[in-house]
Amino acid sequence: MSKTVPVSELYGSGELERQKARYRKAIEDYKSYFGGIGDGFRLFSAPGRTEVGGNHTDHNHGKVLAAGVNMDVIAVVEPIEVPKIALKSEGYEESIIEINDLEVKESEKNTADALIRGVVAGFKKSGYQVGGFKAYTTTNVLKGSGLSSSAAFEVLVGNILSALYNNGGIGAIKIAQIAQYAENEYFGKPSGLMDQMASSVGGFVAIDFKDVDSPIIDKIETDFNNFGHALCIVDTKGDHADLTPDYAAIPAEMRAVAEHFSVEYLRQICREDVMLNIDILRGEFGDRAVLRSLHFFDENDRVDRLVHALKTEDFDAFLDSIRESGNSSYKYLQNVFSSNDIKNQGLGIGLNVAESVLKRKGACRVHGGGFAGTIQAFVPTEMLKEFKMCLEKVFGAGSCHILGIRKIGGTEVDRESIREENTEE
Repeated sequence: MSKTVPVSELYGSGELERQKARYRKAIEDYKSYFGGIGDGFRLFSAPGRTEVGGNHTDHNHGKVLAAGVNMDVIAVVEPIEVPKIALKSEGYEESIIEINDLEVKESEKNTADALIRGVVAGFKKSGYQVGGFKAYTTTNVLKGSGLSSSAAFEVLVGNILSALYNNGGIGAIKIAQIAQYAENEYFGKPSGLMDQMASSVGGFVAIDFKDVDSPIIDKIETDFNNFGHALCIVDTKGDHADLTPDYAAIPAEMRAVAEHFSVEYLRQICREDVMLNIDILRGEFGDRAVLRSLHFFDENDRVDRLVHALKTEDFDAFLDSIRESGNSSYKYLQNVFSSNDIKNQGLGIGLNVAESVLKRKGACRVHGGGFAGTIQAFVPTEMLKEFKMCLEKVFGAGSCHILGIRKIGGTEVDRESIREENTEE
């Protein structure tokens, strides 16, 4: 039997009762949709994630600093004997996946069906057991927010299969790798491994992807409450539609530069290699590819500085590196707006307003993949009310989200811990 975690370890005390009620409602919704529920039902959760440092480095085997957040996707699940998965997500059509049909389907690209089928296929490819189940899911991970709702969903399905058919014995790193496989090969998005790893592992986590089969994971125990700042994610209401070519161009351009040196990834060379050959590289690949490659090397170094700052509780140094990361992403990585849609630059507007409010305090940067979506800001607590008001004046009520850090990644949840009579000790 897999290990279960009580809800009190997943959510802060201030929202514990609300979260319990959320799980109980999901159970009732499962009953309504599937016509009842058996005694053997199980509960699962997987968090969204925030990238703290390492913008677009993971796909070239670089370093990242990320964290699981207190927004998650949860599931009520029952195993079934037939080789079929029936998964109903709140607000969406039911997904029905035949386990005996795991071929990539072009018609499913960019759908939940593709993610489910891809995770199942990844399990089988890795030699793990798979089986059927019914599930009802609901999420509060903001879609298109840079909090990676798709990775949370993939990790959730991976934890379900691990618990139901593998005695919970598949580790968080392997689940993340299978989830990435599903997103790359079945969903059709060429993402790196950071999103899935942060969701699967949880907490503040530094990840070195030099060897993607055995990434180095360093969980960092720190409490941001000690630093007098809040972590804010601001939704600039950008549209992620048709941005896949923008995302795909970044790893493609970085790898093209790497291939000039007869290697596959930038991590296999160093900054000096690029600088010594910069004239040739500019002529062969263009200036943007060179700038993005230089960002990669500098961003890797920044991740080391961010980790050191957290471990030594030097928050001023931490904020300096966050600002540098945002500056490099804007100027060199160039993922703050799409060159194919220059009229829409919500991220740039958000960063400008944030910097104006912060007045050289705190820090802000593009969040996640970029081009549209969200910015991240570390805001002094005494400025939080003003910051939220000013950003929401531009982007609308509810656009500024104040997040907590969740120390536990994808997991099975203890059924007994959601009872109404339970109270936190």
